[in-house]
Amino acid sequence: MSKLLISVTSAEEALLALEGGADIIDMKNPHEGALGALPHSIVRQAVEAVDGRRITSATTGDLPMQPELICQAVMQMKMTGVDIIKVGFFGSERDNMACIHALQPLIAEHKLAMVAVLMADIAPQLTLLPLLREAGFWGAMLDTAHKDGRSLLAHMSEQELREFVHLAAGMQTGLAGSLNIENIENIVKMKPSYVGVRGAVCEGLDRVAKLCKSRVSALRVLLYNYNKSVESADLA
Repeated sequence: MSKLLISVTSAEEALLALEGGADIIDMKNPHEGALGALPHSIVRQAVEAVDGRRITSATTGDLPMQPELICQAVMQMKMTGVDIIKVGFFGSERDNMACIHALQPLIAEHKLAMVAVLMADIAPQLTLLPLLREAGFWGAMLDTAHKDGRSLLAHMSEQELREFVHLAAGMQTGLAGSLNIENIENIVKMKPSYVGVRGAVCEGLDRVAKLCKSRVSALRVLLYNYNKSVESADLA
């Protein structure tokens, strides 16, 4: 059953997402790119507001794939108390692999729950998935780097998304990227561990506008119904 991840920008929005029924509350700055990082103080405030009632996550930013820089960002974000730390993989295969190898001992030593985010619109390297699993990553996620109105489904076919979920077996899987109410039903059919949303639950469907609790609640109900339909189809 796919769970609901809602991206928020503040402690206030974190509480709205919580009350609306989000399973994972994700701290991200939509003004700073696909994986824009919020100030550590705001992440910390949001984590404290959620107070363990939901899983929390936070992005480290749209960073160049330099192992020392990535590791430093991860350890700084760890200090906020957030449950899951998300790192975007934007570089060449060589640079991405170097960052994975650098993060592996940190994951083991500090028991970090980490999610690798691959970008569907800039040639996602699915060959990294076995390496991420071996390195101890908690999960892997597909998102879109360019927020130009095109959704994840405009960049990857349903078959390709199924392949991603299959190759990431053994980790939690997430699908996101300008998803709206109309295409989330198809996304659930891919059976990801969670579905990530921001714009679809904001006022005016604008990802940089304020989060709307009623939209979160409505999506929560739809997601539940979509999950039930998938389960029924599997039993048929």
